[in-house]
Amino acid sequence: MGTIEKLGEKLAIDTIKVQDAIGEDRFYMEVAQVLGAASQSLEEAFLTEIRVRLAERKAREFIAEKLARVQSDLEEKVQK
Repeated sequence: MGTIEKLGEKLAIDTIKVQDAIGEDRFYMEVAQVLGAASQSLEEAFLTEIRVRLAERKAREFIAEKLARVQSDLEEKVQK
């Protein structure tokens, strides 16, 4: 992993932490604007990391919700 990718990764991790803490789900776009003014390459690496992490989060939420529904359905069947 090159310098740009490492920096993009670190910035994405920190940005998501702040984003979660302040409750602004588009905060990363503000960070991307700041980055884009200074380095388009770093902005692209950052946005890639953000997208991947947010997509992974959504997928995990989906999996957890699906599992909870299946478990609930099974419990209902056992109780009948």
